Amino acid sequence: MRFSTLLIPLSFLLFACSGPKTDDVPQPLDAQPTVMTWADLLERTKPSPSQSLTFGDGETDIVDVWLPEGAGPHPVVLMVHGGCWQKEIADRTLMNYAAEALRKDGLAVWNIEYRGVDEVGGGYPGTFSDVSRAADALIMQGPDLNLDTSRVAAFGHSAGGHLALWLAARPALPSDHLLYRQSPLMLSGVVNSGGLPDLAASKPVTQASCLSDIMDTLIASDRANPLADTSPAEMLPLGTRQISVNGDRDHIAPPSLGEAYTARARDAGDDAHVHIIENTGHVELIAPGSAAFAEQTRLLKQLLGITD
Repeated sequence: MRFSTLLIPLSFLLFACSGPKTDDVPQPLDAQPTVMTWADLLERTKPSPSQSLTFGDGETDIVDVWLPEGAGPHPVVLMVHGGCWQKEIADRTLMNYAAEALRKDGLAVWNIEYRGVDEVGGGYPGTFSDVSRAADALIMQGPDLNLDTSRVAAFGHSAGGHLALWLAARPALPSDHLLYRQSPLMLSGVVNSGGLPDLAASKPVTQASCLSDIMDTLIASDRANPLADTSPAEMLPLGTRQISVNGDRDHIAPPSLGEAYTARARDAGDDAHVHIIENTGHVELIAPGSAAFAEQTRLLKQLLGITD
């Protein structure tokens, strides 16, 4: 792992150094370590949660809970899946591998669901309302499960990184805003894992099918200032610690996005950091056994005040 303060050029996504070099000729792609594909993750046996809970009448008003050994109260990871805000691409079960690994490491996981832009009612405001209500359901139902709702760190991957940071930003919404919720769940911090927290900056960088093609629905672009209450980068400062983790070979969320967002958050007065993981793409970030996942587990424990 290395800490980075420089923007990563797009050409680095095609070529990487394979060791000490004596010239500036980039190494061919086949000389690089191979990054993980989705098949590499999905071919694993998918674990199942300890239990699933509903908190409303909607099909996506459901949370999968992963409970570690012991009586508790357990610190909690609020998990938000990615999938380009589209259910056709992914739902919460994509995070089962990561959730089980965290459970085995002593952390409870509250893995939420939400409507994608490709579902009825998804986009603005439905997607945001869903993640908001799912997070706040932890306040009501967590104590009965011996979950410590005073120690909750959010972990969002890809589009989920955007939504996790938005959850940290929403307490500042005015009381007359349609997404305002009284006494929302407060977070100890957020790990933004290969996320897209600055929607305007992400739109021309990530794949068009992931954001550009659906952004109008996601933010309701026909409103005045549609990014002001949907893009965490426009809602700074968030008032909680934020850690962006990016793979140096991630073409979905290039490191430049995490670095630029972190700079904006710091300029706004937030406690923000960025970690760039070498020889890592997008999938490793939620793949137990990878260096990226081990580092994020360490960071989540740090946010929750756990010392090994």
